[in-house]
Amino acid sequence: MARKVLNSPTYVKPCVVDVAQKLLRPTNWVFMDGKDHVDYRKGLNGLFTRKALELYLPGQEEVYDTYFAKFLEKSEQNHGQPVPFMSTFRELNCAVSCRTFVGHYITDQAVKKIADDYYKITAALELVNFPIIIPFTKTYYGKKAADMVLEEFCRCATKSKVRMRAGGEPTCIMDAWIKTMLDSEQWREKVASGVKVDESTKPPMLLRLFTDFEIAQTIFTFLFAAQDASSSATTWLFQLMADRPDVLDKVREEHLQARGGDKHQRLSMDLLEKMTYTRAVVKEVLRYRPPVLMVPYLVKKPFPISDTYTCPKGSMVVPTLYPALHDPEVYPDPDSFNPDRWITGDAEKASKNWLVFGTGPHYCLGQTYAQLHFIAMIGKAALTLDWKHHTTPLSEQIKVFATIFPEDDCRLVKKIVNTPSPDRILIDVREPTEYNAGFIPTAVNIPISSQPDALFLPADEFEDRFGFHKPSPGHELVFYCKAGVRSSAAAMMALQGGYERVGEYRGSWLEWDKKERRDGEAS
Repeated sequence: MARKVLNSPTYVKPCVVDVAQKLLRPTNWVFMDGKDHVDYRKGLNGLFTRKALELYLPGQEEVYDTYFAKFLEKSEQNHGQPVPFMSTFRELNCAVSCRTFVGHYITDQAVKKIADDYYKITAALELVNFPIIIPFTKTYYGKKAADMVLEEFCRCATKSKVRMRAGGEPTCIMDAWIKTMLDSEQWREKVASGVKVDESTKPPMLLRLFTDFEIAQTIFTFLFAAQDASSSATTWLFQLMADRPDVLDKVREEHLQARGGDKHQRLSMDLLEKMTYTRAVVKEVLRYRPPVLMVPYLVKKPFPISDTYTCPKGSMVVPTLYPALHDPEVYPDPDSFNPDRWITGDAEKASKNWLVFGTGPHYCLGQTYAQLHFIAMIGKAALTLDWKHHTTPLSEQIKVFATIFPEDDCRLVKKIVNTPSPDRILIDVREPTEYNAGFIPTAVNIPISSQPDALFLPADEFEDRFGFHKPSPGHELVFYCKAGVRSSAAAMMALQGGYERVGEYRGSWLEWDKKERRDGEAS
């Protein structure tokens, strides 16, 4: 039923509370309908291609690095005791969005201001509110916050136009969009002047040059779509990973192995597209705790929603997405968190039920970007941080603030993962079954008993066999096993193979695991 509503633009259109048009402005493209809406979206599609998404990764990674340091500082300031992280996750997502959407045209101080005030916009859009702007009400403060965001984004548009006209390379969504506008303008000028032009140089979409305010309005809608939903998904993602350390370990292992043991390797689309398990984890979080529960639609003309009922014109239809994502016929044991259903199960085949990002003419433009953001973020977090979740009776209780969050705001303690330096590789030489049952964070698995020739293989054969780059002779190799016997043998073999910087963790897995259990009980 939800899918039918979302795919019926002839009969319905999305609607929001009255004050939304006052905050986003009635001329905003999201309030367009029919052909006007479709045509406008076509001009935005190019901002979310694979090539475009690659451009935005450096800015996103910069934010991750900054905020992971803040996570550690927050836990240290609280003396290692659990502290709610939901508000910090909201700030992180606001910063990622701003850096992706408007790059460095906005200051860190302005990003912090937007993050701090954005909840006022969310509160102003609650269903029960004044439909007009009355001083000192939620709608009043929401309007002031929205005006501030639009002013900031207008200033960013002005700067971007100057830089793009000067031949700068795009680094954010605003740059990429404005560059297409300027390329379109140059094309039209050449054609109008009679200059012979090569058709292959014609922009994929010919756009007009939008005003700074029109650009700001559109970028604001991206932030509007992303902020609450992404903050919800991030909060649940960190909480669910902490509650399931086996899943977190698998994510950590996948990201480390894809980087060839170098946790400092920077993000790329090629790297992110290798993250099969992490992608499954992200999709399961979005299914298990969907950040969008329902989408209200206004009936434009009598809508035969079923064989027995026709919705009258002017009525509201509110399809809820939760039942489709928790349908036991499609997702067995739907109230269990199980990432494997996306790998070994049939979940990927259930495209009709996958309504997290909607469907039809108003589906989410940024759905690929959003999933890549979560994959990149949780992967980098797994490589650089460890975190414990302090569960309370409210941890699994849901509160609704535009979307869903844990009632206790996700109480975590974060600490740094003690990982090797970039030129040091930690190697677990136990067998894969032992390794998969638990390993020291950042360790790669080279089972020395069943693969004694591993360090003597040519580099390409090594990578084919193990799925990551062979350590170079310049790397320092540190071996461990269960109790220190196999690691000593591996160290000797490494020396025979030409490696000069070789070490052992004599206590190996048994010592490390015992210490982690003791620390966990203490916290």
